[in-house]
Amino acid sequence: MNVIVTGATGFLGSRMVEHLVGETKINRILATGRKFSYDNKVSSKKVEYILGDLTDASFVQQLFSFHIDVVINCASLSSPWGPYKWFYDANIITQKNLILESKKATVKRFIYISSPSIYFNFQDTINVREDTPLPKRMANNYAKTKWMAECMLYDSNLPFVVLRPRALIGRGDTVIMPRLIRSSQEGKLRIMGAGLNMVDLTPVSNMVEAVRLAIFTPHINESYNISNGEPVFLWQSVNNILSAIDLAPIKKKTSYPLLYMVAWLMEFKAKILNNTEPVLTRYSVGVLAKSFTFDIRKAKEKLNYQASQSTAEAIEEFITWYKEKGDA
Repeated sequence: MNVIVTGATGFLGSRMVEHLVGETKINRILATGRKFSYDNKVSSKKVEYILGDLTDASFVQQLFSFHIDVVINCASLSSPWGPYKWFYDANIITQKNLILESKKATVKRFIYISSPSIYFNFQDTINVREDTPLPKRMANNYAKTKWMAECMLYDSNLPFVVLRPRALIGRGDTVIMPRLIRSSQEGKLRIMGAGLNMVDLTPVSNMVEAVRLAIFTPHINESYNISNGEPVFLWQSVNNILSAIDLAPIKKKTSYPLLYMVAWLMEFKAKILNNTEPVLTRYSVGVLAKSFTFDIRKAKEKLNYQASQSTAEAIEEFITWYKEKGDA
């Protein structure tokens, strides 16, 4: 079996390649991304890296120059704020190109890594199911284009599986926890809201196993929520991590309505003056202040998904890795 993994030089993609190398039924993995990081390179005879831009149709054609059985698309622009065109190009054009070539190649499975942001409505949301009604208006351009990319796949007639992982953590995380750590180091981090919000966190090791299961499951043309199914108090977890790396825990709180208004003003100013992401965005404030958990029964029943690594173990894995890497 030959597999393409997009976004293979990032956090999730590199861990995915690392995991799939051990699958005996996979003979070759074509790993692609925009930029290469030595830390994210997987050394294996099975793996070939080809760097390029997935918005370039000719580059995508090149990826399918040999027989491909499975496409795993985890490449996207993941950001809480930015112009629509940025997200359209990164999340829609790339999906369009990959779907087109996948149909030509008659791939056996197209696995798309979507986002829980499609559910987010700036309210406490508990036990979200795959059939939970979506907001009439998506929270931001990222959520909007991720949902659009899902819909493109539903209309493609390709055999597919959509996975929606909630807040990935673990070795290699350069997105969620490092942002919070930097804000703490700069003295900018505050507990947003009452600080009692519960969230799902998902060890990346469990997510990559969910992808492996999706390759072989007979339950195709389905979407699945992925998390650990063990909600934690977000700010307690953040403070545990800060304490473990010798930073002071966050105690000061700021009300959610005030932060939301400040974020709105910052976004408005950024939009008028330039396209640089503001320090605060409404989406980031909402995600850090509101409870947000998944119901993962569908993944357990149809994918046979089980969370083998606990949230606490994944946090410890991140702490160990972060201490080794330092500010780098």
